[in-house]
Amino acid sequence: MNRPEIEQFIVTAEQMRAIENRVFDAGMPVAALMEKVATLVARRIQALYPLPKSANTLSVGVLVGPGHNGGDALVVARELHFRGYEVIIYCPFTKLKELTQHHANYAASLGIPIYQEIDFLQNCALFVDGLFGFGLERAIKDPVATAIALVNTWGKPILSIDIPSGLHTDTGAVLGTAISATHTFCLGLWKLAFLQDQALEYLGQVELVDFDLPLADIEAVLGNFSKVHRIVTEQAKSGLPLPRPPAVHKYKLGHLLLICGSRQYTGAAILAGLGARGSGVGMLSMVVPQSLKLLLNRHLPEALVIDCPETESGAIAHLPPEIDFSAYQAIACGPGLTMQPMLLVKQILDSDRPLLLDADALNILAQIDPRQILPQRSAPTILTPHPGEFLRLFPDLIMDLSNRIAAGQSAAQQSGAIVVLKGARVAIAEPDGNIYINPDSTPALARGGSGDVLTGLMGGLIAQVNPENLIAQVQTAVWWHAQAGILAAKERTELGVDAFTLTQYLIPALQA
Repeated sequence: MNRPEIEQFIVTAEQMRAIENRVFDAGMPVAALMEKVATLVARRIQALYPLPKSANTLSVGVLVGPGHNGGDALVVARELHFRGYEVIIYCPFTKLKELTQHHANYAASLGIPIYQEIDFLQNCALFVDGLFGFGLERAIKDPVATAIALVNTWGKPILSIDIPSGLHTDTGAVLGTAISATHTFCLGLWKLAFLQDQALEYLGQVELVDFDLPLADIEAVLGNFSKVHRIVTEQAKSGLPLPRPPAVHKYKLGHLLLICGSRQYTGAAILAGLGARGSGVGMLSMVVPQSLKLLLNRHLPEALVIDCPETESGAIAHLPPEIDFSAYQAIACGPGLTMQPMLLVKQILDSDRPLLLDADALNILAQIDPRQILPQRSAPTILTPHPGEFLRLFPDLIMDLSNRIAAGQSAAQQSGAIVVLKGARVAIAEPDGNIYINPDSTPALARGGSGDVLTGLMGGLIAQVNPENLIAQVQTAVWWHAQAGILAAKERTELGVDAFTLTQYLIPALQA
């Protein structure tokens, strides 16, 4: 069982190395720690792939590198051998670290075959990857690159120790080639790569193996408040507006102004409204083109629908003069808006309310330059771009998108806004450099309208709290949205989660 406080930490290769060095400097023998870590991994492998009752053994190919990751793999090989598995080792290196060499010598003495050619392992039922651990910087070359490519094509389960060999620990980039793992055992603390979109197809199922790194050593390296955080369930749930005070009324539960929709994108307004409904916000006002009012009233009878004059193409022409921004606790704008209401977006940018901008509101903002106008706002701003919108907002950060975490941090610092960079692992960046990553999601959310639901949900949550607590509500919205998608995909498969269906799983997701 992992310690709950360990789950939130995320480290770079340099930070992980510094933490381990503190442990070693304090007197923990490297050999003892290797035994402990590798034994934990071996037990997990046995639990995942127990010896079949119908056969005498199970063949396991162990890929061994020259460093301590290879030493971990050799200890795993030894333990599996003692438990009755048929173990075959691939190690193409002639020079190993001293401790790793000792374990290789002992494995050979036990009669475990060690080969320098990968072909000898072709008939193995599964593989353990211990070629390279955290901190790899150079591209993998032959013969190891060819061996990795072959193992990937064999279609067998591959279990990686710490990180799939070939991935950059911080960016998740592939260094020449990389193991496509079925399962990865991340050792000690979560590495940054595990939260980078480009690494996900190589990680498989992931789990943290907590081997009791002292919290004092972790905090000594990371500080009391690390800049990069994982959103954990307990933290996300603490941001929910639950339980309700017993004597509360609707005017104490927030009033959201949602500006959205056009004749062309009617559905976006409906989906955003349904997302806001799910948030439990006390009052919802929706500003839409005049032709959409009756339709919105049918779908969201509880909402106050404010109809606006519209352009010939059905977009909002301008806001009614009676709208008073100070009557609302938050404003959300963008879903289905089209690019026509540019003056409208400029008008709400001048408001003193917390403001969430999404979709076309972001594209309009990109023409104004967020780095010029957003720092001048007297209230917080939240931007929720997908990668394409992000690059329109921050075109000079195009190269940084290979490292989404760094890109989000740069954008937030430059604009003074909270930047919610969408993707398989949503990254939420604050202007002060703090960034929060949602580690769990589903490709079922890669559907049109899913972002509209998130806008309404997030806007509704933001409207219910003081502006000082916005970042907590943003995290809760991202987590909640993902959990609804995960639950819907579990019940309906990843093909069955359209955006409307997603709205129906918001409340069940909290009960799961």
